[in-house]
Amino acid sequence: MTVSEPLSPLPVTDVSSAACGCGCSDEGKPELDVRTIPHAIRHATVFGALTAVPVGGSLRLVAPHDPKPLLAQVAERENGAFEVTYLVPGPDAWTLRLTRRS
Repeated sequence: MTVSEPLSPLPVTDVSSAACGCGCSDEGKPELDVRTIPHAIRHATVFGALTAVPVGGSLRLVAPHDPKPLLAQVAERENGAFEVTYLVPGPDAWTLRLTRRS
């Protein structure tokens, strides 16, 4: 049995203004189309995406049905921090704008 040496920590750099290097931009309004996401992880994906929305920012959400159960969960988990605006109320796809108030 061999004992490995502990890994040395990576240097910490200021990433507040650094880009990820993929060449994409954060300009415009982000849109998350959950119709292509497996149902088993759909709500978790939305919750994860909402954590990246800054105060005053918004996320367009496209769903295959009226996402009332999801919106109730978001309101409970986020203490009412999001304002919801229906942009396209179905019937084939529902598009909503979720704007972070606080």
